[in-house]
Amino acid sequence: MTNEMTYGSYLKIPELLELQHCLSVDEATGEPEHDETLFIVIHQVYELWFKQVLHELDYIVELMNDDRVGAARHHLRRVLTIVKTMVGQIDILETMTPAEFASFRSFLANASGFQSAQFRELEFMLGVKDRVQIDWFAGAEAERLEARHAAPTLWDAFVRLLSRSGSDIPNSILDRDVSQPIIENAAVQQAIIGQYSDERFAGLCEMMTDLDEGIQEWRYRHVMMVRRTIGTKPGTGGSDGASYLATTLFKPAFPDLWAIRTAF
Repeated sequence: MTNEMTYGSYLKIPELLELQHCLSVDEATGEPEHDETLFIVIHQVYELWFKQVLHELDYIVELMNDDRVGAARHHLRRVLTIVKTMVGQIDILETMTPAEFASFRSFLANASGFQSAQFRELEFMLGVKDRVQIDWFAGAEAERLEARHAAPTLWDAFVRLLSRSGSDIPNSILDRDVSQPIIENAAVQQAIIGQYSDERFAGLCEMMTDLDEGIQEWRYRHVMMVRRTIGTKPGTGGSDGASYLATTLFKPAFPDLWAIRTAF
C-alpha cells in the first residue's frame, strides 16, 4: 500500500499558489502590473505570521496560567524571532519604488491594512484595546475581535503569575477591567523589581520587553516604508496613511517593564 501523502498535498501547495489574484492591468501588455504579485505575497505572508503569533501567544498565556515560566519564555523567544522576520520583510517591500506601487495602487480600491482583523487581534492580545476598531469589521471577524477585547491580555496573565509567585499585587490590578488599556502601576513595578533576583522571572521580563520593543520597531519600519512609498498621500481605504501610523509610535504595550529601568 503506497503512501499518497506528499509535500505538496500535506501543505496544500497547489491551493496556496492559486491564492494570488492580481487585479491590475498594464495598458500596454494587458497583463497584471509586475509588482502587484510581490505586494500580495508579502501581505499574505504577514497574515500567516499573525496567525502563528496569535497561536503562540494563546499558548503562552496557558503556560503562564500553569506557572510554567521556562516554557513561556521559550515560546516568547519564538514569537520574538517571528516579529524580527516580519520586520525584515519590510526590506523586501522597500525594493518597490513609488512609481511601481502607483502602477497598481488604484486597483486596491478600499482595501487597506487597517482592515487586518488578525493584527487587531494581536493588538488586543497585547493590551492595546480600542473598541472603535471593532466597528470596522463584521461577521466572524467582528466576533473574534469582540472575544479578544473581552479576554485577559498577555500582561494580565503575567501579573497574575507574579501574584501566585508571592508578589504583592493589588486586587484592583488582579480584578481590573481587562477590556481597558494597561496603565502603569507603582505597586506592580515594585513587584517586578522584587522578582528580578529570580533568573526565571528576570528572563521572562526581558523577553517580554524584547517583544514590546520588536512590535514598536515593526510599527516604526512600517511608518517609514509608507512614507517612502506614498509620502504624505492618504492611505488606501480613506485612511490618513503615514500620518495616522505615526501616532502609534513609541507607545509600549507593557509600560511597567519600561518604567522599572531606572530602578537598577
